[in-house]
Amino acid sequence: MRLSRRGLLRSGADAALLASLATTGAGAAIAAPATPEPRKRPVLVAHRGSSALRPEHTLAAYAKAIQDGADFVEPDLCSTKDGVLVARHENDITETTDVASRPEFAARKATKTIDGEKLTGWFTEDFTFAELKTLRAKERLGAMRPESQSFDGQFQLVSLEEIADFVAAESAARGRTIGLIPEIKHSTYFAGIGLPQEDRLLDLIGRSHQLSHAPLVIQSFEVGNLKALKPKVSGMTNVQLMQLVGDPTQPPPDFAAEGIKRTYGSLLTPAGLKDMATYADWLAPPTRMVIPLGKDGRLAPPSGIVEAAHKAGLKVGVWTFRPENHFLAADFRDGKGDAARNAAGSVAEMQRYLEAGLDGFFTDDPGLGKQAIDAFMAR
Repeated sequence: MRLSRRGLLRSGADAALLASLATTGAGAAIAAPATPEPRKRPVLVAHRGSSALRPEHTLAAYAKAIQDGADFVEPDLCSTKDGVLVARHENDITETTDVASRPEFAARKATKTIDGEKLTGWFTEDFTFAELKTLRAKERLGAMRPESQSFDGQFQLVSLEEIADFVAAESAARGRTIGLIPEIKHSTYFAGIGLPQEDRLLDLIGRSHQLSHAPLVIQSFEVGNLKALKPKVSGMTNVQLMQLVGDPTQPPPDFAAEGIKRTYGSLLTPAGLKDMATYADWLAPPTRMVIPLGKDGRLAPPSGIVEAAHKAGLKVGVWTFRPENHFLAADFRDGKGDAARNAAGSVAEMQRYLEAGLDGFFTDDPGLGKQAIDAFMAR
């Protein structure tokens, strides 16, 4: 099984399952307080940086995101051969770098099974960080994102240390606090090949002023590593933990590896959410878990998962809003073609989701995300 934020839950069956999980004893009819509290401004997270406009996980993508108002920037973390935490969405770098055109690395092409999926390509753990520095980033979605694609070949791959230093400099220059929200990728896989990431991350937190003082939210699609991290970060007042969830019919990768017969769906029951709140501060489901799509591709009623998570004491931040028609619910698409950028539609979709009570969200275009939040708060 490979977990990806590129996939969206679209089926009516998934929607029905989620509604059942979220509302059985947990999400149903929560009485409003007599005096409603002032609405807190939702948190704006730059998904891999401003990845709609710059190649993902580059300093250029993070710079654009910060310029456009992001509260947090997200570095996904994979390990190199020499143990450096490098920002890549997955350890397979075939789609997001120029490695395939580099003859000096042709022999590094390999076939591996990562989180249950067989993949052929080039992988971060087969390169030292110095070798990865010779590569250049490219746009994953190609011609669908022409502005980002125009920067192909210009930017280096970067480590978490480099990102932390860059964000610290941006925070100082702009006079506002900017947080980081790193995701530990393929935790069980990397531990299994002798490159565990959690202790390396904790070490970096201890040595970095930015990581030890600015807001830091550590994410994972796995459960065991977050539970193990909880007591280690409990004294760090700037650190929170976020449980990412995927397809409710599938197990988290660590559960699958250990033979645990539980799925993401089991984490979303009232008992599962109560347990999650003992180690995590945030629940992060995909957008369509919160408001699923109907058979016509339009938004259906909310599933109730936000209310259920809030009742358990968890904040909710969803992933991921993208500004092209291809990724929008039918309610918000225009007639300019599947691949066309649709800024107005994206803003309108984000506003609809904010009305469901989100505490934050991930977006590929923080500039549009800020527009949606500003308009929502103004109402």
